Amino acid sequence: MNTKFLLPLLALGVAGSATAALPALDEERLARAEESRILTSPIAGIENNLWFDYRLDITEAQKELASDLRRASDLEDQRDAWEEYARELKHEREDYIHDMAKRGYRQGTVYIDG
Repeated sequence: MNTKFLLPLLALGVAGSATAALPALDEERLARAEESRILTSPIAGIENNLWFDYRLDITEAQKELASDLRRASDLEDQRDAWEEYARELKHEREDYIHDMAKRGYRQGTVYIDG
């Protein structure tokens, strides 16, 4: 299978044995790392408008990524899409944490000393 046919399949998110053999783009790896940092529960357990806005922004970023990947016509478009997605996830997380801190709520970090 030539790469001209394979790239549109990747852009559409089509999983298959041929696409599984391709290495992930560095931009995709960075974006996946940012995905792992998506907050899954509100800071201090407070479900306020900041929390709901954050969750909505994450959903919008995910939809935009899917759309950008569908429209990608080459590898550079795919890289741009993944890079923008990672940047948006980081920005939204940092904004939410900052806005909650301004209200007096801090994000906790737990360290386990082994």
